[in-house]
Amino acid sequence: MAGPVLEMRSIGKSFPGVRALSDVSLKVAQGEVHAICGENGAGKSTLMKVLSGVHPHGSYEGEILFEGEPCRFKDIAASEQRGIVIIHQEFALVPYLSIGENIFLGNEHAKRGVISWGETLKHATALLRRVGLHEHPGTRVADIGVGKQQLVEIAKALSKEVRLLILDEPTSALNDEDSGKLLDLILELKNQGVTSIIISHKLNEIARVADSVTILRDGHSIETLDVKAAETTEERIIRGMVGRDLDSRFPDRTPHQAEEGVAPALEIRDWTVRHPIDQQRKVVDGVSLNVRRGEIVGIAGLIGAGRTELAMSVFGHTYGKYAGGTVLKDGKEIRTRTVPEAIDHGIAYVTEDRKYYGLNLIDSVNRNISLSALHKVARHGVVDEHEERRVSEGFRRSMNIKAPNVAEPVGRLSGGNQQKVVLSKWIFAGPDVLILDEPTRGIDVGAKYEIYTVIDQLAAEGKAVIFISSELPELLGMCDRIYTMAAGRLTGEVTRADATQEVLMRHMTKDQRKDR
Repeated sequence: MAGPVLEMRSIGKSFPGVRALSDVSLKVAQGEVHAICGENGAGKSTLMKVLSGVHPHGSYEGEILFEGEPCRFKDIAASEQRGIVIIHQEFALVPYLSIGENIFLGNEHAKRGVISWGETLKHATALLRRVGLHEHPGTRVADIGVGKQQLVEIAKALSKEVRLLILDEPTSALNDEDSGKLLDLILELKNQGVTSIIISHKLNEIARVADSVTILRDGHSIETLDVKAAETTEERIIRGMVGRDLDSRFPDRTPHQAEEGVAPALEIRDWTVRHPIDQQRKVVDGVSLNVRRGEIVGIAGLIGAGRTELAMSVFGHTYGKYAGGTVLKDGKEIRTRTVPEAIDHGIAYVTEDRKYYGLNLIDSVNRNISLSALHKVARHGVVDEHEERRVSEGFRRSMNIKAPNVAEPVGRLSGGNQQKVVLSKWIFAGPDVLILDEPTRGIDVGAKYEIYTVIDQLAAEGKAVIFISSELPELLGMCDRIYTMAAGRLTGEVTRADATQEVLMRHMTKDQRKDR
């Protein structure tokens, strides 16, 4: 490896009531892929926002040197002029503009204020080829999948003559196939001389692409390791992240034994839902499943299998057009046509998109927790703010939510702590059935274990849990039974004893194509 292209020396950053970074130092060699690991709230994204000018010079302590020269970026544009480009976890694309327009947005090919569309299309096509995307540059971003949108973001970065590419959780919303393509692209860019910094919780991906990994914990830089060294194991990285050995990724669990003659807590029969726009298309087609009290039942499937559509449509018909089917609670038919109806019947749904559907990011921790059951903290129709704070403070302690106080806006918390707030909100509602949709997406291993422990405790208390996940190891580690879906249909049911990744994948990839 060549000498360092980037040095960050003794970086410190504070927000009101929170010390996010303290004396953090980082060196990145020319032409390497450098990973940054740490628990949610460790300061990873904050450090990269300091580097990229999101947090401007003067708002932090310490020094940044890029290619040997001191940098004092006042904004993102200033860092991009030096060839430092960051791709955030939430894409910065305009969905109703074309791919080409997005790539050159703010950096248009224009003369005297008039855009040259010929130049735009030519250069966009070349950049799309470079990242392995074969879409026409005139295609709307809204009309391509998330994996392709990630490639558009990288093409956009390359258009700015990027020399240091920063990727914040680049595969968190991608399936395995798209993730693999993206990791291959990062390695290809490395061969072309582009230095990359990748923030990721997926240690297998770090092992595949990174040369070095810097570990952050509680706002401090702990150490930098050579990924290829024999002693740099996943366990070694986890120990640095959480400050202790994590002997098991999942809590010990005794499989639930169904009681004979006792009706399931929730049973779904022949559930069918049509697409909200193309109503000839069935997104959920005749699905039947059940979950008993004290049981954790998984649902596995590839992207587009219909798992989220099933969950949302059962929970208040919040997705698609209901086309048939029955929901039974403890053996009795119930109606869940609206969200209030579903909640009244003791059903809760933790969405996979916590920022859009699960939380009010500009409101406080305590208000978010109480929202699902305001009547519990109200007297004569008026919220008792003291009781609301008392309840929320109890969840802050029991769920280990890292926030200075419960008045803190949820938008300032890390992703893992936001997820704990969502879980707290629905636990406070006191449901009998809890549907969890990707509950650990984008969360580090330490926070995952804490959430797994909460889920296991809920099942031990007699709650019925439906667990939707794209990560097969966590379904295998947490669930008593696992259903598989493909193309909107149920394709299998596997017991804990018989479940392996190979068995699940075989069911998940069954050919279910028919006239729909």
